[in-house]
Amino acid sequence: MAAALTAGACSPLGMVNAISPDDGVEMVGSFNYGDSDRQRLDIYKPSDTKESVLPTVLFFYGGSWKSGKRADYAFAGRALARAGFLVAVADYRVYPEVTFPDFVNDAAKATAWVHVNADRFGGETDNIHLVGHSAGAHMVAMLTLNPAYLEAEGFDRSILGRWVGLAGPYAFHPTKYASVRAAFAGLDDEDKARPIVFVGPGAPPALLLHGAADTTVVPEHSLRLADALRKEGVPATSHLYPDVTHGPLVAAMSEPLDFLAPTLKHTVDYLKSGQVPAE
Repeated sequence: MAAALTAGACSPLGMVNAISPDDGVEMVGSFNYGDSDRQRLDIYKPSDTKESVLPTVLFFYGGSWKSGKRADYAFAGRALARAGFLVAVADYRVYPEVTFPDFVNDAAKATAWVHVNADRFGGETDNIHLVGHSAGAHMVAMLTLNPAYLEAEGFDRSILGRWVGLAGPYAFHPTKYASVRAAFAGLDDEDKARPIVFVGPGAPPALLLHGAADTTVVPEHSLRLADALRKEGVPATSHLYPDVTHGPLVAAMSEPLDFLAPTLKHTVDYLKSGQVPAE
């Protein structure tokens, strides 16, 4: 398993889910946050908790804005729920059904739904924490840095708590990459799709985790964004894991695979207390 995960950028998610424990976790159900079949999310919560109100986390997976499904990331929902969170894992529309900015609009719509509905499941409706991997981290960065997306749903960034980005392409130029260029077709200015362009005061605090050996999305993206945020007075920390590549970074969210990287521990510690990884 470890060799398979380390070998490539795409982790065998079915295997990760198969070994991910589900004890102590309740999968509450699947819910529509929009009209499309892809506008759905799954809710996970601890099956036994002494907390009267649980902190809430919304997770967005990667897939180059072209693929992915929430069921493949049940391991992340379970692990975060077991750590004491109410967790939503969301699907969103992808290319070729839509192009930018529609998938980011979906992320905003899902966030608004969680804000309105989290209390139905025992979760906090404000201070919603966001976590994203790869393309999902890009979308989370767009939500936290450009207020226009949540404002279109009738809310502002005051509903957000902290956010964790896992190997996000925060400073990339979409037109320069043939593999994703079509998902951003029609942009009159590619800066509209670059999170780093929207850095400014008032953004939520961020922890940006990255594998130092990642060649799919190079670590410079996390380093540059964290530096830009700090220059604007926004609390932000980047942390690189030696010898870790793109897929294992998120696979390590599953407890049996936490030997790959301390992704889960650092994410949980940060979202609960603001504690950043020690150097």
